[in-house]
Amino acid sequence: MDSLEHILALNLKLQIADIGAAIIIEEPPYQQLVDAGLAHLHAFDAEERNHHALRIKYDDKITVYPDIIGDGRTQTLHVANMPESGMTSLLKPSQDHLEFFNGFESFGTIKETVDVKTTRLDDISILPSIDYLKIDIQGGELQALQNGVQKLASCIAVQMEISFVQLYENQPRFGEVDVWMQAQGFMPHSFAEIKRWSIAPTIRNNDIRQPFNQLLEADIVYIRNPIEWTDMSYDAMKKLVLIAHYCYSSIDLAIYLIKKLEEANEIPKSSVAAYIEFVRGPKP
Repeated sequence: MDSLEHILALNLKLQIADIGAAIIIEEPPYQQLVDAGLAHLHAFDAEERNHHALRIKYDDKITVYPDIIGDGRTQTLHVANMPESGMTSLLKPSQDHLEFFNGFESFGTIKETVDVKTTRLDDISILPSIDYLKIDIQGGELQALQNGVQKLASCIAVQMEISFVQLYENQPRFGEVDVWMQAQGFMPHSFAEIKRWSIAPTIRNNDIRQPFNQLLEADIVYIRNPIEWTDMSYDAMKKLVLIAHYCYSSIDLAIYLIKKLEEANEIPKSSVAAYIEFVRGPKP
């Protein structure tokens, strides 16, 4: 059975950037692409103690950067007292919003503040143009994107953390992020994860992590709008097929793009059928 990259006749590696990369329990969505040698990972993690573990995990398939991505200015880093809370941020936690949720007063307690020099994504000369971006930097996502438009000019997919509630002061709201992304030619594709949290002081089953209905944050996936992106290159379409299939199991999106490639005579007319057979897997 043909591999997907053979069906697509794609010989290029994807360039993936993960801003806020660290070795965590959850497998990142791009894992299969990197493991299969279909992509090179550019990982940004300001904690140098994490770099060794990243290099051990990905070997020669990764380039690690120590830069703190922002707008290029010196900013104040608010270091959380509990590193495992993941709330260390360039933004100051909003006390009123933290108090709204069970447990977040502790999660957002700041141990110290440190002045740090941030780097614009567009100013990193050794970083190639990015095809696929994953970003989770605690409220700093929009600023990073706005200062990386050149590196992301050919980006076809973005997964980012967005917040429905401003856990940090001056944190861009989800609506602001969405308006900006759609203005850049992206469309929302899916929620990779939606997180809810219980409102203080009510605790469900004696567990603050068991929510009722209140939305907290989510990982949202954007793709280049294939309906409006009239100058999308064939290679970009092929790369988006790989991301749709391997990262999100979005078989319908993959078939839509493969059909467009067939119609353009970029790949054989039998490619949709070949992909469906690929999805079904080998017959017993």
